[in-house]
Amino acid sequence: MKLTDNAVAVLNRRYLLRDEEGSTRETPEGLFRRVASFVASSERNFEGDAALWEEKFYALMDDLRFLPNSPTMMNAGKPNGQLAACFVLPVEDSMGSIFDTLKSAALILQSGGGTGFSFSHLRPRSDIVHSTGGNASGPVSFMKVFNTATEVIKQGGARRGANMGILRVDHPDILDFIRVKRDIGALENFNISVAVSDIFMTALRHEDEYELINPRTKRVTGTLKARTVFDEMVESAWETGDPGIIFIDVMNRSNPTPHLGPIESTNPCGEQPLLPYEACVLGSMNLARYVLFKNDTAHFDYDSLAEDIMTAVRFLDDAIDANTYPLPDIELMHKGNRKIGLGIMGWADVLIALGLPYNSRRSFRLAEQFMKFFGGRARECSEQLARERGVFPNFQGSVFDAAGMPRVRNATTTTIAPTGTLSLIAGCSSGIEPIYSLAHKRLVMDTELAEVNNSFFEKAKTMGLDLTELRMRIEKTGTLRGIREVPPRIRRIYRTALEIPYRDHIEMQAAFQKYTDNAVSKTINMPRNAKKDDVARAYLYAYERGCKGVTVFRYGARKRGVLVRFQETD
Repeated sequence: MKLTDNAVAVLNRRYLLRDEEGSTRETPEGLFRRVASFVASSERNFEGDAALWEEKFYALMDDLRFLPNSPTMMNAGKPNGQLAACFVLPVEDSMGSIFDTLKSAALILQSGGGTGFSFSHLRPRSDIVHSTGGNASGPVSFMKVFNTATEVIKQGGARRGANMGILRVDHPDILDFIRVKRDIGALENFNISVAVSDIFMTALRHEDEYELINPRTKRVTGTLKARTVFDEMVESAWETGDPGIIFIDVMNRSNPTPHLGPIESTNPCGEQPLLPYEACVLGSMNLARYVLFKNDTAHFDYDSLAEDIMTAVRFLDDAIDANTYPLPDIELMHKGNRKIGLGIMGWADVLIALGLPYNSRRSFRLAEQFMKFFGGRARECSEQLARERGVFPNFQGSVFDAAGMPRVRNATTTTIAPTGTLSLIAGCSSGIEPIYSLAHKRLVMDTELAEVNNSFFEKAKTMGLDLTELRMRIEKTGTLRGIREVPPRIRRIYRTALEIPYRDHIEMQAAFQKYTDNAVSKTINMPRNAKKDDVARAYLYAYERGCKGVTVFRYGARKRGVLVRFQETD
């Protein structure tokens, strides 16, 4: 296992076990052994060879070919071993329900999980409260209470508290929700997204009004011009980085268990749609580890990846049973649907190794073909587990059952997560994102880490360039713009996130979404000088291309970025 200095720093800061004095008492190898042993213990439930699978799980992680989500690495083997990353909790329209949910959220956040909520069932501001004769304060006020609680918890100092707050576009308080983060410091522990319906998008296309529905009475309370609401979303996203958009009807069209209810929310980064009380365990394959070179020509090792996908899917399914759940209702839902989310990281590294610009038609075609292979293989593995262990308990009535599809162990198998910290440990690019820049700073909790793209500097060394001078020039912008010593072909291959047009970001997201069960976490990065019309067009294009949601981040927007240039210039 070859770990970078930054990877070692993050493992020490967040993942390795400590003694009562706070001193690290675990090595990275020990961490992976702890995780492999704990998860493989589930094999005994099915008369499996726990020792055999422990070795397979350990080898996969130790070689940095696969890493599970952060709570699994933090908590496996601990007395309260909570392994899942993603949760959604219901927020019903009563004071008791709201604060019961807040208590549940506190337990989840304390364990390192991230929580999503739909606040769409709460009655609007100034609506009547019959029990007191007073007026309701509305969803946004309760979001502020949840935000304060998250700030206090801080997930034990290991992870920053993470929430997703969602409100339907037809809620009467939608404009208050859209504008809330324009106030400096508001809801800092929340990402927020608007749940946009097909009805709204049709009204927007036709420049029509649409109806607002009081969730308490289910009655129409008024109308708004779709264009007015859309422009407010664009304004806030351009200024602050929030809200994102969830295309809620698109999401529900791929809900595998509609007989259990509609999807109303996602996890904090938007890649995991979940029903109320549902959870999901995630893990990602490091694709950079499957690029092989022969006679200086790169090719991708699909055979080895196919074999490792089988091991990773089994790991995630075992993790469901090894998990210690924070609430009985969550255990019931997670074991009922057995959702897992196997994804990828290192995609940009693969394209660079193959000599393909991120935003090229060949890259988009390759992404779609790759995910068809990846998702198909993951589904085959779930079918094999179903033959060994049985289908997920809620299979009857699911879309698999209704359509006569193959019997599967897991209601979903694939998710594209952002993998920020995991990719740092694995030493690869994040998720399916392009390289952010060739030199930048990464903020991990209170730690600032310097990162450079070693692949490029190794290439520059073979070209005989002055690396010291080159790095000084690159640190000014993070890009190769204006550096004529680097050939145009190389500059295209190392094009960074802010240099890639928004349509090409979305094309890549759409290519992966086509064969991903859940959703795709992908940030549509825009330069500081991007116009509001660019944000608007990005939203519309993402809907047109079949994405389940979209997040736009303009460099320099108020929302705190995790990746920051050495010099704050464009």
